[in-house]
Amino acid sequence: MAFQFKAPAPAAKYKTPVAYFSMEFALDQALKSYSGGLGFLAGSHMRSAYELKQNLIGIGILWTYGYYDQVRDADQTMKPAFIEKNYSFLQDTGIVFPIIIHDAEVHVKALYLAPETFGTAPMFFLTTDIEENDFISRTISHHLYDPDTAARVAQSMLLGIGGGKLLDVLGRQTDIYHLNEGHGLPLAFYLYEKHGRNLEEVQKRLVFTTHTPELAGNEEHPMALLQKMSFFCGVPEQEVRQAARVEGDSLNYTLTALRFAKKANGVSKVHGRVANEMWGHYEGICPIISITNAQNGTYWRDPQLAAAAKGKDDTALLARKKELKKELFKTVADQTGTLLDPEVLTIVWARRFAAYKRADLILRDFEKFERLVTNDERPVQVIWAGKPYPKDFGAIDIFNNIIKTTKDLKRCAVLVGYELGLSAELKKGSDLWLNTPRYPREASGTSGMTAAMNACVSVSIADGWIPEFAKDGENCFIIEHADEKLPENEKDTIEANTLYNVLEKAVALYYDKPEQFTKIRKAAMKDVEPTFESGRMAKEYYEQLYK
Repeated sequence: MAFQFKAPAPAAKYKTPVAYFSMEFALDQALKSYSGGLGFLAGSHMRSAYELKQNLIGIGILWTYGYYDQVRDADQTMKPAFIEKNYSFLQDTGIVFPIIIHDAEVHVKALYLAPETFGTAPMFFLTTDIEENDFISRTISHHLYDPDTAARVAQSMLLGIGGGKLLDVLGRQTDIYHLNEGHGLPLAFYLYEKHGRNLEEVQKRLVFTTHTPELAGNEEHPMALLQKMSFFCGVPEQEVRQAARVEGDSLNYTLTALRFAKKANGVSKVHGRVANEMWGHYEGICPIISITNAQNGTYWRDPQLAAAAKGKDDTALLARKKELKKELFKTVADQTGTLLDPEVLTIVWARRFAAYKRADLILRDFEKFERLVTNDERPVQVIWAGKPYPKDFGAIDIFNNIIKTTKDLKRCAVLVGYELGLSAELKKGSDLWLNTPRYPREASGTSGMTAAMNACVSVSIADGWIPEFAKDGENCFIIEHADEKLPENEKDTIEANTLYNVLEKAVALYYDKPEQFTKIRKAAMKDVEPTFESGRMAKEYYEQLYK
């Protein structure tokens, strides 16, 4: 029987049919379709869309090898491994259709993830890894964020053009097309061609979320390469230049999306301001508002912790927190052979691994760090985890250097395999959540939200979402950032020293005034919801971006 898509009946206020395009979605530990924060955010959005009965479907790519599997080399250092994934829970729709890449037909197959499987909006995943294609075409959907430039361009075309065409093949009316980051930009040209090359018709339908507050992170490629690869869906280069107001030899994905969309958003108030500073002086861009990222409480919060936090007696909360620490420490022992103590203050640094996030800031003055983790009167344990991009050799070096630097310290551990399951364990089993990006380069940084839901207190630079949440010393601990005009090396030194001072205060509270520390935990749990729960975010997208 031919596949027929029938979406669940939407709630009256969410009837507008929306399609949400993202290169990655973190929906469940079993589905390896994400690398880090962008996917975690998209996954929470899909869960809240389901809970609110929104008329929204998600469109992504089925990555044959996922992002990568993070494993250890013989000397315990990190190395990437690529293992083929197979998923019994994805339904083969039988839908196969061609798109044009590099003037040749590439066949695309659509697989369906039903809402009830993981409690998400209906999802479609596209793949080119099918028998109808030659080997090169099959590899387009092999690796999330393929390092080869032509492959990356082809992946954008698969998401944008393939996703746009799938909606037409399904016969699904779509009023709003939402690009989550610029990867799916070819969708804009697909719609431009579909609507008679009328830019205003595209602008009525397209909205855009930007996540990247640094110019270098916003994808850009030579016009000649994009034209050669059929990126523009048959629209002549001169017309592309005119519609997208291209000056020079390259096309910037973010700037072009801002010119083809009716409205865009940054992902925190700080980022909304930064995005307007970055792009606001360009002609023809749409308004950029801010809709702060959020995470799904149903998925992330520990129900027993949440229930205990509502009681007046803190005994149940602390007992449950201790249980969760023990669970995390089993994973630590299994991976590293290090035994940690659930009575000891535990700090975690864990997120997508990139140099600007400064996982090693706490190690900058190693003598101070060593004193912190070897003090037997007020002991401190530190755990790191995170996945660098597999070709980001600078970030991989930092990761491996942390392993080598801390290997003889009995209260330190570095974990591999930072995915949804481990991420949840780390947030539930830690006391302090360390966030040390270079300001203002963290657009949102949502990991601290899910930590706070689980009685873990942020120790953070005031970047991304943190300024909207923070009451220093009441629901978190703020690391003041140094003067932005200073050289990076000086800033790192100043902020590392500030970090040690902040940690000294937090450690003293944990051991000398445990009731006060528990009060801060509970304030973090209370203040993070509902403002930073993704139900609020999903509502705001309908109210502020889709209408």
